Amino acid sequence: MNRIFNFLLFLFPFLAIHAQIHEIGVFVGGSNFIGDVGSTTYISPNEPAIGILYKWNKSPRHSYRFSYTQSKITANDLNSEEAGRNQRGYRFENSIKEFSAGLEFNFFDFNLHELRTKITPYVYSGLSFVQYEGLFFVDGKTRSDSNHGTIAIPMILGIKSNITPNFVLGLEVGARYTYADDLDGSNPTNDNLKNLQFGNINNNDWYVFSGLTLTYTFGNKPCYCID
Repeated sequence: MNRIFNFLLFLFPFLAIHAQIHEIGVFVGGSNFIGDVGSTTYISPNEPAIGILYKWNKSPRHSYRFSYTQSKITANDLNSEEAGRNQRGYRFENSIKEFSAGLEFNFFDFNLHELRTKITPYVYSGLSFVQYEGLFFVDGKTRSDSNHGTIAIPMILGIKSNITPNFVLGLEVGARYTYADDLDGSNPTNDNLKNLQFGNINNNDWYVFSGLTLTYTFGNKPCYCID
């Protein structure tokens, strides 16, 4: 993660040359998993999640957003309200590292060069690449196949406000639909392990990040002109 921070610190002086406004900051919150193991509650953070993000504000209504977030995801059948899962008693933990790029859209104008306090809901979506361990179960315990990667679609809803002239505070919840079904070990990709499948193998895994973002704004005043 230190390499990512160093790269961004190297990159930002060059970005600031352009007549746009930029934001760099952090995400701090929690994660939870939705799949074939554990609770099916959609928003229920049970592990810490941290990340960094950068936004390039192209207008008061939209920004290009890039981020890196990492967390441990865990789930336990004993926390499920479904009787079958509760009796089964499986649990797992996995580590995920997410790189994401996409577009953030503000419901109201959010011109950061205006000194007055502003607040707006926003949505974000794009494309994420996720690194994780491919898991499978043997005798009720998880085993790791190898490190895997998959694509995910982030769907984030949040609200933010400029709490000072240079800092923006946001609160957001974001579900990620992955193109994988082995984050929880229920559907191993290795053909030699297909006999260990369980659960709904036609439904891929989800995970959710919920928390706060704090960004610092900098750059020249943009004209927000339409070519």
